[in-house]
Amino acid sequence: MTSLDPWHHRIGNQRDWVWRGWQIRFSFMRAKQTNPATMPIILIHGFGAAIEHWRKNIPQLSENNTVYAIDLLGFGASRKAPTEYNIDLWVEQLHDFWQIFIDTPAILVGNSIGSLIALTAATTYPEMARGLVMLSLLDLSSQQEMIPKWVQPIEKTLKAIVASSLLIPVIFQFLRRRETIANWVKLAYCDRAAITEELIDILAIPPQDEGATRAFCKLFIGTTQSSFGLPAKLLLPQLKIPTLLVWGTQDRVIPPRLGKINLAEKFASLNSQIDLVELDCAGHCPHDESPDRFNRIILDWLEKNFKNNRKT
Repeated sequence: MTSLDPWHHRIGNQRDWVWRGWQIRFSFMRAKQTNPATMPIILIHGFGAAIEHWRKNIPQLSENNTVYAIDLLGFGASRKAPTEYNIDLWVEQLHDFWQIFIDTPAILVGNSIGSLIALTAATTYPEMARGLVMLSLLDLSSQQEMIPKWVQPIEKTLKAIVASSLLIPVIFQFLRRRETIANWVKLAYCDRAAITEELIDILAIPPQDEGATRAFCKLFIGTTQSSFGLPAKLLLPQLKIPTLLVWGTQDRVIPPRLGKINLAEKFASLNSQIDLVELDCAGHCPHDESPDRFNRIILDWLEKNFKNNRKT
């Protein structure tokens, strides 16, 4: 297995933080320029990912901004805790982290489920967010609506059977296999050249941690509950800050288009503060698959919306 060393210097200074008795890993990289922007950036990874998934973004984003990244509870090198998982839990983790280590309005950047966490945090605690960037925004209710009505009862029944049985640990043993993860990445990524051994290591190591099976069971059950999180379509109209929505046109995990429905445009239409960028030839993780394009997009967006926030 490839060593972790190659990406350590790209994700900044790693630290541990104890939150509610659980160990949490985070990292930070100070702004390199002597005249940095006043606003820090907080990066929130997607389901099954970790801080390392931002390794291609942190160095460039930190040229003029101090960048923080955090492993959500249950993921990465954070504790695989035996608790009830939902969006609100991670929002509280993110808010407490911001309050302790930053305590000044920040730019929240999230991918997939991380984007829903960032969105929920920005609407629940508006004082912590000066701007919001969402990649491949997860909205479970919209995904459910896209399933044909005749299929929905079947899908609900299957979820209930799996969640209430001993199947989850068996399923997880299969899902955490390196070859299974590699196949999932092929689904999530459009550019096969971006699928490297380093990337597979990043995704395959955390599921082997102590307590990972138990945490996955809790996570799976949590995602089937109606209380898992508020729908994004209800939160988006509440935003009063500059917002950037980035979506890969080849995303097969959360497709921006399904039939006649353009989910990305639908979300963007809910609030005039939202700028939508659809990236051609990019999948579910455009920040990792097309980092040069993504980094340029977010830096230009920051310059456009916050250029007057720089220190003089």
